[in-house]
Amino acid sequence: MKMYVKDFDAWNIRKKYIHFNESMPPLFKERDIWWVSIGVNIGFEEDGKHENYVRPVLVIKKFNRNFFLGVPMSTKLKNNIYYVPVKLRGRIVSVLTSQLRVFSSKRICNKLSELDSKDYNKIILNVKKMLFLSPLQKKRSRG
Repeated sequence: MKMYVKDFDAWNIRKKYIHFNESMPPLFKERDIWWVSIGVNIGFEEDGKHENYVRPVLVIKKFNRNFFLGVPMSTKLKNNIYYVPVKLRGRIVSVLTSQLRVFSSKRICNKLSELDSKDYNKIILNVKKMLFLSPLQKKRSRG
């Protein structure tokens, strides 16, 4: 098995470029899915890929033009409450609700798609359960 080595130095160079970029961030809204430079992260936090360290991210909540609450996505499917399956461009992918976080809109690269409202509402319910139900309530709501 090939070991994945994280290149923090290359990401740091890219991150500085993103931070100091003066261009206006694109217009985005809730339910949008964008390629976002999420970078090289610590431990089991989801990493971006390729030269821009990007990953698809679903916009959960837009706070203003400068930042939003988002959730990374993956083509990996797992039978796990934190990997919520949704349909995207005729394909089933996962929304990684355990990786919910705030993103600067400066990290946004290109728009990928928009999640349909039914799947978006499913994600919102999953996030609410994850954040606000006690472990005992979560167990009951699964069965």
